[in-house]
Amino acid sequence: MATPLNYATQYQAALEQQFPYVLYFGALFSTPNDTRYRWVNARTIEVPSISVTGRYDGDRDTIGTKQRRFTNEWTPLTLENHRCWGTLVHPRDIDETNQVAAIGNITKVYNEEQKFPEMNAYCISKIYDDWKKASKTPHEDALTHENVLEVFDQMMTAMDDKRVPRAGRILYVTPAVKNFINNAKSIYRTINVATTSDAIKRGISSIDEVQIETVPSDMMKTVYDFTEGWKVDESADQINMALIHPLAVITPVSYEFAQLDPPSAGSEGKWDYFEESFEDVFVLKNRIDAIDFCVEKKG
Repeated sequence: MATPLNYATQYQAALEQQFPYVLYFGALFSTPNDTRYRWVNARTIEVPSISVTGRYDGDRDTIGTKQRRFTNEWTPLTLENHRCWGTLVHPRDIDETNQVAAIGNITKVYNEEQKFPEMNAYCISKIYDDWKKASKTPHEDALTHENVLEVFDQMMTAMDDKRVPRAGRILYVTPAVKNFINNAKSIYRTINVATTSDAIKRGISSIDEVQIETVPSDMMKTVYDFTEGWKVDESADQINMALIHPLAVITPVSYEFAQLDPPSAGSEGKWDYFEESFEDVFVLKNRIDAIDFCVEKKG
C-alpha cells in the first residue's frame, strides 16, 4: 500500500530534501567531443578519426609521386544504456499538498536525487570498465598525506610520456583524498597575518594546472547495480583518484521521449509523466592513455 502523502495541514508548502546531488562529472558530459560525432539513428553514433603518414625525403630535381596519404574512418558506437522513468499524479494530491506534489517539484527531486547521481555513477564506472578492458592497471597505493602527491606525480608523468596535453586534465578525488592533498607535506602555504580577510582559505583547488574536483565516495566506485535507480554493487572497489582528460571520453545522450499528459480517461483522471532516453559513456580508444586511476581494492 502506498505511503500517504503529507498534506499541507501537516507540513509547510516546501520541500525539505537532502542536499541535492549534482553532475560531479559535468565536464565529461560537455566535452568538445560531443560535437564531433554524427547520429546514425536514435541509438547509434559514428566517431570520426583521421590517420596520416609521416614526411619523406624531397628531391630538388624530380617531382615525387602524388598519392593520398591519409585515411578517414568512422567508428560506430551503440548506446546501450536505455533508461525510463515515469509517475502518475492525481490532481487532488496536488491540491491537498498546497502544490508540493506538483509535477515540477516531483521531477526536480527526481533529477537531483535519482537521475543525476545515477548519471554520475554510470559515467565513472563505465569509464573505468572501458579502461580496464583496454588492459590498463590502476594504481593500488594506500593513499596518505605523505604519499598522495607522489602517486599523483606518477599518474602525471605517465600521461606526459604519452603526450597527453596537460591543459584540461581533471583530477577527481574523494573527500578523504582531498583532505590528504590539503595536508600533504609537499604543499606549502603562506598566510598573510596582516590581511583583513575574516577567513583563511587553505583548500587546494589545483595542482600543476590540473583542476581538482571533489566527488562523494559513493559516486567513485568501480561497479554499480542499476536494476532500479542506482546502488553500489557489493563487489565494487573504491576509486580514490581518477585523472581524466575530457578529450578522452564521449558522452552522447539521446532523449527519445519526455512528455507530461494531462488527466484523461486513459490515465484514469491523473497527470501522467514519462521520459525515456538512450545514453552512454565511451572511452575513445586512441586516447586511452589520457585516463588513469588509483583504486583501493575491496577487503
